[in-house]
Amino acid sequence: MAKIYTDGQDELCIANVLKHGLRQPSLPKWTVLRLALARSLRITVPPEESLDRRESSAGGGEYDLKVVTGEGKITEEDLTQLFRALLSAYHDQDLFADDKTFVRLLQRHVRRGLREFRSGWMVSHDFHDYLYHELFGDIGQNSNVESEQLKVKLIRALSEIGIAAEVTDTLDGARLTRFMVRLHDANDHGVLMRGLEKLAFVLGLGDAGVFASATQEPKIAALDVPRPAQQWRTVPSSKLMEWVKDAPQDMRLPIYLGQDVTGNAFGFDLAAAPHLLIAGTTGSGKSVCLHAVLLSLLAKFTAQQLHLFLIDPKRMELKPYGKLPHLQEEVLTTAADALPVLQQLVAEMERREIALAEVGARDLADVKAQHLALPRIVVVVEELADLLQQSGAIEEPLVRLAQKARATGIHLVIATQRPDAKILSGLLRSNIPSRIALTVQKSAESKIILDEVGAEKLLGKGDMLVRLTGAQTMRVHGVFLGTDDIANAVAAINRR
Repeated sequence: MAKIYTDGQDELCIANVLKHGLRQPSLPKWTVLRLALARSLRITVPPEESLDRRESSAGGGEYDLKVVTGEGKITEEDLTQLFRALLSAYHDQDLFADDKTFVRLLQRHVRRGLREFRSGWMVSHDFHDYLYHELFGDIGQNSNVESEQLKVKLIRALSEIGIAAEVTDTLDGARLTRFMVRLHDANDHGVLMRGLEKLAFVLGLGDAGVFASATQEPKIAALDVPRPAQQWRTVPSSKLMEWVKDAPQDMRLPIYLGQDVTGNAFGFDLAAAPHLLIAGTTGSGKSVCLHAVLLSLLAKFTAQQLHLFLIDPKRMELKPYGKLPHLQEEVLTTAADALPVLQQLVAEMERREIALAEVGARDLADVKAQHLALPRIVVVVEELADLLQQSGAIEEPLVRLAQKARATGIHLVIATQRPDAKILSGLLRSNIPSRIALTVQKSAESKIILDEVGAEKLLGKGDMLVRLTGAQTMRVHGVFLGTDDIANAVAAINRR
């Protein structure tokens, strides 16, 4: 009989879900396998072929279809035909007459679902809430009833902190509802701004916060109130490619991160940034944000137009991009390897400065520089803290590039999960004006990243504050990019 195979990590996940998630360790393992299948089917892109292989068979398991789908059972329900129908519809192929493909795809989905459990759920958190959000989080959350209920709660909460107001309009984003609130007394605006923390407490938002911003209308303030997690909408990966394809022509290096609080696409030009700092604590969505940056660039430009240098001390996050023709070096994983490459880029910057001066061009975008045909260069550092721990000498070429490389078409994208003054020195921060803060633990960390507080009140999982050069801070909900989205996008880029 055909079997579904799992590896050691899969089996550990199954045990954790039974013991700590469902709190019923005696339940059969197929319970978790079926939940994993359901989770995988909620992802719009097919699971990758690598799930056919197990990293290690040690500690792995094998399950007959009799166990997984109930195939051939008489006394219990046989769901095999239902599973075949689900996978046939998902993959748009007939799996009723193709047993081999059905079993292979079933294994991919089950293993992908288990991987999603490992990456998206923490043992200390409520598994039922997590599962409800993942399976049903984008169903029916925009109903008028829910908006009205939240509006009533907000007006009551404002009254409790001494503010008389009325809601003139509501706008639903991916995770927040923006309430346009008219204050009866203009003097209440100061009371409102000082009372946001108290307002969040009255609304029962926990660590999350209510964000307020001014509007162009008299006495009207915009209040962004987070909805319960089960009412969040996921921003799908497919949107990213649509946005990049339709990017305005004047964006030289278009990057899209997700949607703003009202559901509109949020993008910017890295060439104008001209460098980018991304910081947030573990689990905040920093790595996914970094993938959105990379895939935005790779979807738009060929290897002749864009050169990449990737530095990944953690050795895992940037590994999927290792075979792309855009890379000028293999993915660098140590300071010893990265330092000479960064020094060579400083030399390349200086060479380009001379070349631009010779043709009388101010920067790479200048029409006088067009015949030089110099590709844009983007340097990505996945974890600055790890790199600096290996060698403090790394900071010098990074600062040099941050100070002078803008005109020559060399851009830095630096990420860290340790946004403290020791890692992000004043010299480095002052030369990277465009910054993204995901969730952090303390307001002091938010100040280091953005020069303002607020990131400590974000919702996690890709919720971010973006401050670009010369612009006001924007709140953005990041696009969801799973392992399969990245693998499929990279494969499509390689096929071009």
